[in-house]
Amino acid sequence: MKPSNLIDNEVYSLINNEIKRQEYELQMIASENYASEAVMEVMGSVLTNKYAEGYPGKRYYGGCQYVDIAEDLAINRAKKLFGAEAVNVQPHSGAQANMAVFLGFLEPGDTVLGMSLDHGGHLSHGSKVNFSGRIYNSITYGVNEKTFLIDYDQIEELAIKNRPKLIIAGWSSYPRDLDYKRFREIADKSGSLLLADIAHPSGLIAAGLYSNPIPFCDFVTTTTHKTLRGPRGGMIMTKEEHLKIINSRVFPGTQGGPLMNTIAAKAVAFNEALSESFKDYQKQVLANSKLLAKILIEKGFNCITGGTDTHLVLLDLRGSGVTGKEGESALAAAGITTNKNAIPFDPLPPSVASGIRIGTPGITTRGMKEAEIQHIGDLISKVLLNYNDQSLLESCKKEVNDLCRKFPIYPNLL
Repeated sequence: MKPSNLIDNEVYSLINNEIKRQEYELQMIASENYASEAVMEVMGSVLTNKYAEGYPGKRYYGGCQYVDIAEDLAINRAKKLFGAEAVNVQPHSGAQANMAVFLGFLEPGDTVLGMSLDHGGHLSHGSKVNFSGRIYNSITYGVNEKTFLIDYDQIEELAIKNRPKLIIAGWSSYPRDLDYKRFREIADKSGSLLLADIAHPSGLIAAGLYSNPIPFCDFVTTTTHKTLRGPRGGMIMTKEEHLKIINSRVFPGTQGGPLMNTIAAKAVAFNEALSESFKDYQKQVLANSKLLAKILIEKGFNCITGGTDTHLVLLDLRGSGVTGKEGESALAAAGITTNKNAIPFDPLPPSVASGIRIGTPGITTRGMKEAEIQHIGDLISKVLLNYNDQSLLESCKKEVNDLCRKFPIYPNLL
């Protein structure tokens, strides 16, 4: 990393170490990616200094003429990218985007129907340890015990019985496409509003490779990193009729001053996502994840649902002799970063887990394709089958380091 005019040696050192970690290890956490240097440059720009409470043209501070342009750019590019009527780009995260929808259209104690965290949902979809399950009456749907696919009949039964004010279609570790049309039909039958949380597949949706919820949902929330490959942040897309309430629940409802450097970086990322090269990238992300699932299945591992329609593979390690925690640790020792993950009907606690979630967005950003996926699949299999063999893990780590050197991600920062 190039030195700045004023250096905090401790922070400087840890950033350099993190650059090396990202460069020389395979980052395969499904919710992570590598933002472009253009995005990171805007994140670290003078825009970080600007307070801009309110919205473009209606700020509570002066001097906002340029950040107003940045926010308008982000909004208009997001509309074009997803085909949305109205957009708010100020949420600091996906969870805060969801919170703004809850606060705008629900009262405390109202019923919410979302996917169970244990079956692949998200904390902000009704988990009892999150605001969504503490303030609201949360009920959950899950997957079929045999197929591990979402049980839409169960959702319909729960919706008609409980009449939730809001139904959430979304996930954090479900490897298949969603039927948003069916969700809309269920919501209409139960008189519910419908929220799609597309934090994970948003990049695939932008590229036309995953079902688009925009025509069917009242609200669509997303993060702007993960498959979308932008800065860490959130966004809400909605109907024009709902925008005034959404805006008021973001500011002043849940946030104060927006992060104008991040919003400008979102604009840059959306512009990147509008390019043909981004569509090609997403096609490769999907090709890589499908091939990885195929390879691991051929190696004798179980993949939840037998494959994937997305950027992630969820391995079921039951019967393999290794837990999710042990597998994550062994893969980390071999230079492959993943995360342990609960599987549906998991007999182990989340802190141990029976699964591992593996994503392909980061390695695809590096330029890795089918040949590299074959190599990576072989390495993952070898590590998981020999997770206690330290010499083998060290040997695999050298292979990982050598592979990463062929596909540098931030050569200008080394």
